[in-house]
Order: sequence, then structure tokens, then C-alpha cells
Amino acid sequence: MSSRRRLLQSAGAFAAISAMPIRFSRAAGRGVTERLARYMVAARDQELPEQVMLACKHRILDTLGAIVSGARMHPGEMALRYVRSLGGEPQASVVGSDVRTTAVNAAMTNAMCAHADETDDFEPVTKAHPGCAVVPAALAMAEREHRSGRDVIRAVALGYDLTCRLLMALGPDLVRGSHRSAEGTSSTFGALGAAASLARLDERGMRHAISYSAQQVSGLWSWVKDKDHIEKAFDFAGMGARNGVMAVDMVMAGLTGVDDVLDGTHNLFIALSSDPKPEEMVKDLGSRFYVTETAIKTFSVGYPIQSPLDALLTLRRQHALTPDKVRSILVKLPTDAMGIVGDSAMPDVNCQHLVALALVKGAVSFADSHDVALMRDPMILEQRGKVTLVGDKSLMDPAAPRGAIVEVTLVDGRKVDHFTRHPPGTRENPLSTEAVNAKTRDLMTPVLGREKTEKLIDMVGRLEEIDDIGRLRALFAA
Repeated sequence: MSSRRRLLQSAGAFAAISAMPIRFSRAAGRGVTERLARYMVAARDQELPEQVMLACKHRILDTLGAIVSGARMHPGEMALRYVRSLGGEPQASVVGSDVRTTAVNAAMTNAMCAHADETDDFEPVTKAHPGCAVVPAALAMAEREHRSGRDVIRAVALGYDLTCRLLMALGPDLVRGSHRSAEGTSSTFGALGAAASLARLDERGMRHAISYSAQQVSGLWSWVKDKDHIEKAFDFAGMGARNGVMAVDMVMAGLTGVDDVLDGTHNLFIALSSDPKPEEMVKDLGSRFYVTETAIKTFSVGYPIQSPLDALLTLRRQHALTPDKVRSILVKLPTDAMGIVGDSAMPDVNCQHLVALALVKGAVSFADSHDVALMRDPMILEQRGKVTLVGDKSLMDPAAPRGAIVEVTLVDGRKVDHFTRHPPGTRENPLSTEAVNAKTRDLMTPVLGREKTEKLIDMVGRLEEIDDIGRLRALFAA
């Protein structure tokens, strides 16, 4: 391993690049691949602003909560069963289990767990789910390479940037309009950013890892037909985490590749977009951090349902709504959300079902949002019959792309409504550290127990002080 690193890394080049300021400006004549690779080298040793550090720790903890809880969901259990059969050198841990396997396998399994329960974070403009691929890739590579908590934080920030910037360069709506999954398309680059940072590749290694990742970018909209949430967990998270870590591992093993896959003829952008904007890949690198712009979910359900639930529960509190007082409920969503959360077979991605559940119970717990049996509950079904879902073009607002309006007609004829433009957890309506901790505590305690959960929350809260990320292993392993 050390000989491969010496082959790929030049101490002199590293010293020169690491002295670069974190603000990133375009150099005349340089292609996107070169500029991105140089930034990736520099970013792993640059100090992050305090608010970016905090945002990273929040999302690392939030994703750990999703991984731990997802390890007991069917997609997580299936992923673990598959990876256990593969064996592999014990380089990294599979969360919530006794399995240690290769970094590639651990990243894939933990990522599928992270998206098994619909509680991972979301970036509203690009529609990416960065955390579920980036954080598992970072944890696996950091454990194998014995990197520090501060290294992981920087790697996660870079991974979020690459996830979202790839979609900005391709055009998020163009990606989705071409039958491709924005989530699957972007996750490989997010995992690449995290893994390459922790592998400490030099500029040439970064270029080749970018190229191997570009070759693996995939993801189709067909996930909407998945009734078991297993392929969806792979598409959104497991596939990208595996691809990104594998790309970096191949380069570390000495495999060479194309130096400029983001430039010139046959580049990634023109291959995947009818109107690419390559400069978006490097625009404002070092000054705009997408990790501060993702939304942490308050409900463990598909993101387009966050605003409807917030609106319905707000009306329920304000007007003491109960099922017997409600004649009908009209839910207005952005038009592009209708095909995602309208009448899905999965309870945690079915808006009508979850609105009915919220009306009956006054809350939407983790357990209830994943309980398939509740989709057949007579009381829930009766209320679901009152819910109408419609697409509203006026809600296709780039500044608030996942807002929703809920209008409730009461049995006495009165109407009440609420517009949730930014649900809790968004950049505009952020969660406090205490709120993130509380959400994570609820997800992890049933699996890890109270003592391990509290220790893990504490350690992530001071992650920059941890000298070896492997110290977390004893807390999240079963």
C-alpha cells in the first residue's frame, strides 16, 4: 500500500498545491477536469468555516442515524446478507452488525442502509440525496486509512460539493427529463469526492479517479416502480458509494485512466446533458458549500411529503382537527412531485396515506411511516379517501422547490389552509444541534441502546478532536 501511495503522490506537488487558498478561481486555459482535481487536492487540508464544520457534523450524525435504523429495515438486511456472502479483507465495518469487509463492500452496504428508511438528507434544487452515499464512503475509506475526524469532515464537505455540482453542470431538470435518476446520477461523484480526499491522491490520481467515476455514473427513473425499496436504496446510495470508492481504490492500485474526462470530445457533460454548463462544476468552489444547503428531514418519509405533513399537522394543532371534523383534504404539490409520492406502494413514499395517518394520529413516527399494515387499516383508509392530491404549477418555485399547500374543508363547510414554503430542516428553516441530536437519538437507540447512542452523538459532536475514525467502530457495531 505504501509503495502505491508513493507512486501516486508527489511530496513536492502536494506541498505546492496544499498552499493554495480555499477560494478557487479559474485559471486561463485550464480545463474543468484540471481545476476540479487541483481543488480536490487542496481542499483536504484547508480549514473550513465554522458554520460549514457544524453543517458537516450535523449531516454525518443524521446519516449515521439513517444507517443504524436502516440496518434493521428490509433493504438494509438484504444488503447485509449479500455482502456477508462476499467475505473480503476486513478493512471497514458494516454499521449495526459484526461484519468487517472491504471498504468498497462496507460503503455499499452502509449506503443502502442509509436510504432504506427515507430519513436521509436532500438538496431541494438538484433533488440529490448527498449524505446517503457520501458519508458511508467517507466512513469506510477513513476507517481503512486510519484518518482523523477532521479529515472526514473535510471529505464530507467535498463529497457534498461534487454531488450537487455535477447535477448543476448537467442541469437537474434535464437529467430528470431524460428518464435518469438525479439521485443515482450524482451519488457516484459524491462518494468519489469523499473517498479521494481520504485516499490523499495527487492531482493526476484525482483526474483518473474522476474518469473512473464518470464511466460508472448511472441511475434510471425506473426506481419509482420498486415496491420493496431495495433497488431504490441501491440506486440512490449503494451504487454511488460503491462506484466512488471503487474508482479511488483502482487508482490507488496503480490503474491509469483518462486525464480530462470532463473536457473536450466525448466528455461526461455532453454525454449526459442536452444543454450542459460545465463551469457549474467548479463555480464558487471553496466559497459556496452545498453541505450547508441540504435539508435534514424531520419525518422519515419521501422529501416531497415533508411540507404536506408539516402543513397538515400545523392545521391540526391550530384548529384542533380530528377525523370526525374533516370532510376533505386537498394537497397541492409541485407538479414534478406527483409521480414520486402519489399513490406509491411504499408507505413512506405515499403522500395520501401519510396525510391520513397524520390526521388520525397527530404525528408520523418512524415506525408508523414504515408500517405496511397501516395502509390496510380501516380507519386510515377511511381518512385517505378524503385526501386529494393535485399538482400546482405555481409551486414550481426555484427558491422553494418542495413547498406545499394543504386545504382542509370541515364538516361545517368552513375551509382552513396552510402553506409550508420551507419545511423544518431546510437552509431557510434549519434544525438546531439539539434537534438533530434528538432525531438521531430516536433512530439509533432502539438498535444500539441508550449508552452507545449517547456516546456516538457526543463523539460526532466533537469529531474534529478524534484522531482515528476507527474509534467510532465499537459504538455502531452490533
